Amino acid sequence: MQSMLRVAILMLCVSYPFCASAQNYPSRPIRLIVPLPPAGAMDNIVRAVAQRLAQSMAQNFIIDNRPGAGGNVSLELAAAAAPDGYTLVAIAPSSIVYPMVFKSRVDILRDLEPLSQISSQGYVVVVHPSMPARSAQDLVSVLKTNPGKYNFASSGVAGPIHLTGELFMAATGTRMTHVPYKGTALAYTDMVAGSIQVGFPTIYSALPYMRSSRLRGIAVTTPAISPVTPELPTLAQAGVRGVEVVSWYALAAPAATPRALIERLSNEIGSAVRHPDFANRLQSEGSEAVASSPGQLRATIVNDREKWTRVIKVAGIRLE
Repeated sequence: MQSMLRVAILMLCVSYPFCASAQNYPSRPIRLIVPLPPAGAMDNIVRAVAQRLAQSMAQNFIIDNRPGAGGNVSLELAAAAAPDGYTLVAIAPSSIVYPMVFKSRVDILRDLEPLSQISSQGYVVVVHPSMPARSAQDLVSVLKTNPGKYNFASSGVAGPIHLTGELFMAATGTRMTHVPYKGTALAYTDMVAGSIQVGFPTIYSALPYMRSSRLRGIAVTTPAISPVTPELPTLAQAGVRGVEVVSWYALAAPAATPRALIERLSNEIGSAVRHPDFANRLQSEGSEAVASSPGQLRATIVNDREKWTRVIKVAGIRLE
């Protein structure tokens, strides 16, 4: 019986040469494309995962930062790479949104194979201390009384912070003026100065400003209270529903990557993400380590794409 099984496996490997290469995978360094510049939040988290993968898989991971065109540069590079497990790409909600708003040849679900989520992070509603709002309901009341009077900042048109602000306005029936910035540094400068009164930044980036009372935290967008800001309720708890937003980072491979490699990589990534050192590091930075199956990640992408498609349509966001 065992000899017959070995013969059957041998015949399959003759028919499908990938079997032999899968046994030796990885036999050379793996390229991991990151759609943002070095030293940012995504880059730091991806590098931390890559270090653990390099240890567990006994092979180097080469980080290839390819910012540009709203992340489309990296997506196109990954989609065009050989589906052999030696090119991976980091993705985020922006990887779903930007191809919908800006010209792109890439469909993330058609051209990439989801592997595993690696982290999640929520946003926080912040206001300038001069704003007469200390709760989400207060903020909604102030905005409804003064439609269009107040500004909210984002790190760019159609980015996750912009879309979170648009979702908030759609859910609450309020109106603010969107002011996009190239990155968050200038946005924070103007928020602290008071020319921008409302923001929806990541919890982690807002922490120093909230702790120094330069900005006032109102509520978080996550489904549960963040352990980093336990004093802040979720928007749903504060009576504002329909604005649950969770950002995430994940890894993907080119479409048509063999299933055996997809499963191997997903398991390896999951083990790296579940390591206590990695999880503790992310928690200290306001994020959460989250591993998922390829199917779970695909479902997250589908759900996010449906949500942001509706927001983009309602907000009338167009290519600029």
